[in-house]
Amino acid sequence: MAEVATQQYTEDNIKTLEWWEHIRRRPGMYIGKLGDGGSSDDGIYVLLKEVIDNSIDEFMMGNGKKIIVDVENTAPEGEPRHWQVSIRDYGRGIPLGSVVDVSSKMNTGGKYDSEAFQKSIGLNGVGIKAVNALSTSFVIESFRDGQCKRVEYSRGLIVKEHDVTATTEKNGTHVVFTPDDTVFEKYDYRMDVVQRMLKNYTYLNKGLTMCFNGENFKSEEGVVDLLRDNMTEEPLYPIIHLEDQDLEIALTHCNHDREEYYTFCNGQHTTQGGTHLMAFKEAVVKTIRDFLGKNYDASDIRTGMAAVVSIRVQEPVFESQTKTKLGSKNMAPDESSVTIKTYVQNFLSKYLDDYLHRNLTVGDIMSKKIQQNEEERKDIQGVKKAAREKAKKASLNNTKLRDCRIHLTDKEKDKNDRREETAIFITEGNSASGSITKSRDANVQAVFSLRGKPLNTFGLKRDIVYKNEEFYLLQAALDIEDGIEGLRYNKVIIATDADVDGMHIRLLMMTFFLQFFPDVIRNGHLFILQTPLFRVRNKKKTVYCYSEEERDKAANQLAGAEITRFKGLGEINPEEFKGFIGDNIRLNTVEMRQADQVRELLQFYMGQNTSQRQDFIIDNLVIEEDLVDIQDVM
Repeated sequence: MAEVATQQYTEDNIKTLEWWEHIRRRPGMYIGKLGDGGSSDDGIYVLLKEVIDNSIDEFMMGNGKKIIVDVENTAPEGEPRHWQVSIRDYGRGIPLGSVVDVSSKMNTGGKYDSEAFQKSIGLNGVGIKAVNALSTSFVIESFRDGQCKRVEYSRGLIVKEHDVTATTEKNGTHVVFTPDDTVFEKYDYRMDVVQRMLKNYTYLNKGLTMCFNGENFKSEEGVVDLLRDNMTEEPLYPIIHLEDQDLEIALTHCNHDREEYYTFCNGQHTTQGGTHLMAFKEAVVKTIRDFLGKNYDASDIRTGMAAVVSIRVQEPVFESQTKTKLGSKNMAPDESSVTIKTYVQNFLSKYLDDYLHRNLTVGDIMSKKIQQNEEERKDIQGVKKAAREKAKKASLNNTKLRDCRIHLTDKEKDKNDRREETAIFITEGNSASGSITKSRDANVQAVFSLRGKPLNTFGLKRDIVYKNEEFYLLQAALDIEDGIEGLRYNKVIIATDADVDGMHIRLLMMTFFLQFFPDVIRNGHLFILQTPLFRVRNKKKTVYCYSEEERDKAANQLAGAEITRFKGLGEINPEEFKGFIGDNIRLNTVEMRQADQVRELLQFYMGQNTSQRQDFIIDNLVIEEDLVDIQDVM
């Protein structure tokens, strides 16, 4: 019998990482995904937010009404971008003897003292250390009662600690950092993402001024402004605003057939909702039923509703490090404290019921909208039943859907929890879906195959979702008929060819989601897959290029290179595809920005105004400079 070799296990095998080493080795544990700046929850925005959250905590405690944020590219023109972020608040300032500790000692901070920070939104002594460790340059200054303490770091290590000096600066804290480009590779700050983040801070903190790159943002009506600026339709009645110390709600109904919610906990935008949203949805149904004196179906009451729910909870628990979904069941960690569900129910039973009794006209408009919803729901029930029968015969699995093993909605976590990695690729045709199916990670990546070009759904009623087999089966695959709480995949990825037909299919699919399931977009779940346009290779190296600029650069670097132009996804073999849908996947997030006028955009690009659109294309047609002038040929 062969002797089994044994590995030595001694004290030399035991290692203790420095705090900064652990953060740099496992950044996802502290800031979620790294990303490249294309999505609002990418790591570079989390770094910014962690610093600002400390300043917001100061404001919430009555200290400092203005926060100055500057995000600028400091690289010379023509060189790769080099971003520097500066945040200056006018709070009390960090106690000068603790500046080093709060910026470089884990689990150190003032937020453990509930008297000082009662409803904190930071990471309780972790967040600013993560920013420090993940920055090539991190400088922190505290101004306090005519004195200043400054400490300079690089990747978590002190470069220089200055002595306390006299200063004429007003009290507060100033942090300047540059994200480490060896951690955040090829990233860019998007100004619209930062602006939206800062505006949300002002909506949720009335009286606060956020100054971003010289432009001031301030909200007079708080969450009412937030709802008004974000709604995709005009309200049917004036926005109802209700608030007390720990809960603020704004709500109305719009003339559409979906629900639209914006939820926050302690100022954190919980894009995936959580216990506070579930509590609101139950409580608002019960309150309106009681007011109207009729047991309306819950969906009839909520269809067309747009609402903001902002709650403050002591020591909140979130379901992920990036805090996109609230998991807390109680208003405080004490199990004997009131539940969020009870608190929200009591709040609405008192304030919303009082409002409706004092504003009977609003109640009447609300009642008519609910009755309209009821009639439309009953009209569509027969269509739904027929669609379900048809779907059984169509056989979703194995023909349209190649499912994965793990889903976002799985309830059981394990040590290798990968639910956030789950994705479904919506492809065109069998060849493309076949390539992706052979290349994918079957644990977390599913594939849905479209048959030809989907229908243009702009202006159509919801019954088309059930009458059209493709759309009904897609809805069933995503499990979003009753809302995106059932969404089975974290990423819904439109994967089409990089040609005119592929672009058209992208538009048709985006129109479908905008029309009927905008929350998939609003909550950051819809993406466009970037696939390489060119393969440049010689005997020694192969480079895949996503633009003509990348192609030309690769061709210049590789002597005697062969260049292949990919016209369709089906032309890319499965082995190559693994590199494009795995660790190196490139995705563009489909976003609904505040300034977007969704209906007007869809009307112009997807409506019946063919001649107007044709004129627009002709007026904006770009002719490549290197095309040969036709007169020179004749």
